[in-house]
Amino acid sequence: MRVLWGFLSGLVFGLGLVISGMANPAKVLNFLDLAGTWDPSLAFVMGGATLTAFVGYRLVWRRKAPVLDRTFDIPKNRVIDTPLIAGAALFGIGWGIGGFCPGPAFTALPLLAPGTLIFLPAMLAGLWLGARIKAGGYPQGKGATS
Repeated sequence: MRVLWGFLSGLVFGLGLVISGMANPAKVLNFLDLAGTWDPSLAFVMGGATLTAFVGYRLVWRRKAPVLDRTFDIPKNRVIDTPLIAGAALFGIGWGIGGFCPGPAFTALPLLAPGTLIFLPAMLAGLWLGARIKAGGYPQGKGATS
């Protein structure tokens, strides 16, 4: 049952990304281009998502436990460290250069656009390399903590 609900949730999320235009890197890049062809429509998408998440969390936190699990899985680490800052910066730079973040990149894959076909393998290679560095498979840079 969890797999079915996970699939349906992912399907709704993916459809939302496609319908909102988030799967189109040109739309995202135009949103980021404040001095050029700025397109503010994605601000409304983000505002709608923020409002939906706000209301959803208020409803969910009234429950003692999630519907399909025994307890809520809440991260306990609240430390802002070098890997967190570096990861956030890399994510933002990649989003700004490619016009994709991971979810929309996967939803755009069926379009077979050349940018998607370059971005996804590069993203997967970066994820693999990051996991190897975190696991100690490669030397970490100066100042990095684990």
